[in-house]
Amino acid sequence: MLLCAHELGRRAICLPTIVRRCHACASDRFHANGKFRVNANHKLLDAWLLALCAVCGDTTKLTLFERTKVRAVQPELLDRLHHNDIGLVAELLQDPGVRRRNHIRLNWANAWRLDTGSPRRDRDGVDVGGDSEILPIDVVVRFAPRIPARPVRLIVEGLRLSRAEVERLVAEGRLVSAVSLGGRRSDDFSFTLRKIGHSQTVFDPEGP
Repeated sequence: MLLCAHELGRRAICLPTIVRRCHACASDRFHANGKFRVNANHKLLDAWLLALCAVCGDTTKLTLFERTKVRAVQPELLDRLHHNDIGLVAELLQDPGVRRRNHIRLNWANAWRLDTGSPRRDRDGVDVGGDSEILPIDVVVRFAPRIPARPVRLIVEGLRLSRAEVERLVAEGRLVSAVSLGGRRSDDFSFTLRKIGHSQTVFDPEGP
């Protein structure tokens, strides 16, 4: 049975490293410890996300909001802050506004994995080489969360082809996409694999 559709998903497995200069040492790596601090001054609230330096353990505060009226903060958000909701930590780190306000970047190295899903084909893989008639292999790549990545790297890992092979397929017009496969992106995209060279077999995540 030939594969006609396939889905890859890039998923976070832990919180990313926060890139910010430490004032106590020369490090520029912090790890969120899952703690928030909320300060109330009459009817005004301040809230921060706490992070620890990866080298010296010094604490830094990432500003979420300052001198904000209590009624302007959603009760659900305030409850999650008070309970140190780890899911909220992940959401806020991915908020461009929070990153800009605190002048930080995120390093996602070793913080994600690529899920290959369940291809609709047999367990022995799909032979797309030779002279046989080959159906196009349509692949959708989904980002959850939106972690920037190079599409070519995801294709290499997802289909277990070499980088040189993927680049050759692109150059020959056998691997095509409506979006540019160069640079980085964090939005979902799709591509079509029309044909692979002689005797190549696309990786089967369900195979041995």
